[in-house]
Amino acid sequence: MRWLTLWLSLACQSLLAAEWFPYPVRADGRMLDYRPLPAASQPWRICALLPHGKDRYWWGVAWGLDQEARRLGVRLGIYEAGGYEHADVQVEQFGHCVAEGADAFVVASINTYDLCSAAEVQIKAGRPVIDLVNRLECPGLSAHSRVDFADMTRATLKYLVRVSEGRPIQVGWLPGPADAGWVQDAERGLRDALPGTRVTLAHGGYAPVDRSSQAQLTRELLKQHPRLDYLIANAEAAAFAAQLVRNIGSETQVLSFYATERVLEQIREGQVLAAPTDSPVIQARIALDLAVRGLQGEKLPQLVSPQIEMLDADSLDRFDLGRLMPPEGHWMIRQELPD
Repeated sequence: MRWLTLWLSLACQSLLAAEWFPYPVRADGRMLDYRPLPAASQPWRICALLPHGKDRYWWGVAWGLDQEARRLGVRLGIYEAGGYEHADVQVEQFGHCVAEGADAFVVASINTYDLCSAAEVQIKAGRPVIDLVNRLECPGLSAHSRVDFADMTRATLKYLVRVSEGRPIQVGWLPGPADAGWVQDAERGLRDALPGTRVTLAHGGYAPVDRSSQAQLTRELLKQHPRLDYLIANAEAAAFAAQLVRNIGSETQVLSFYATERVLEQIREGQVLAAPTDSPVIQARIALDLAVRGLQGEKLPQLVSPQIEMLDADSLDRFDLGRLMPPEGHWMIRQELPD
């Protein structure tokens, strides 16, 4: 762990010392270098809603939002619902932000549609609603700052097919919570990528991305399919599976279809084979900049996506960790919307 702490500290010091932009993105289908506003025209009040704060993926999102708010000079509230099983809490938090008079909303949604009616009211009133990371699928949203998880799983399967040299392989699949938009996207990408490969897929089922739920599914999947060549999983399941296969002497190799600090540590230690990153810190920064641009009357792109990068033992040393997680010593940021 010591190597990761030092590496993370140096990487994030570098990110703080220099501006994070220009940053290569795909915006409405075109590749370009994203350049945010130098500052907001006034201290807008913006609410950010996140599904939970249980891991450093979402700590990184919260940190990116907070850092960009400071850079732009806006006031930011950050709320997390406590888990994907608490969709009702996120709806309540959106209502709380409305009652507090928020000027704009950045939403990493728990469910794909739950907030649509509330978002529509705010958009019609001239208050931007920006979709962040998870896919909030509502008509008329101001903009989307996210990477399509279909592309994440396509990249993961493409990598797996390459390293397996095209031989027939059995692959386990543990995506996460069934109702989450990012999981639905991930499954769509996997379905699209399977034809033409020699992959036999074993689906392990759905559950929230907490350790207990994913551990149960992982154990059951490996019990039912003890000869899996590979397991592609959400980060929590992948992290647990990497330990389990070692303990039981299984030859199954584990991949995550997105990267977290723990997954990167296990890649470095040879326990996880690879994972793609969607640069969540950058997604968060872009989402907040889009919210400010919308408030200031600019025409917004509909979808802005940082480039996906596949991380394995060979590529990890070249990767800037400040795109993925906060510096060492920074925890989940939760804060009320300032007056």
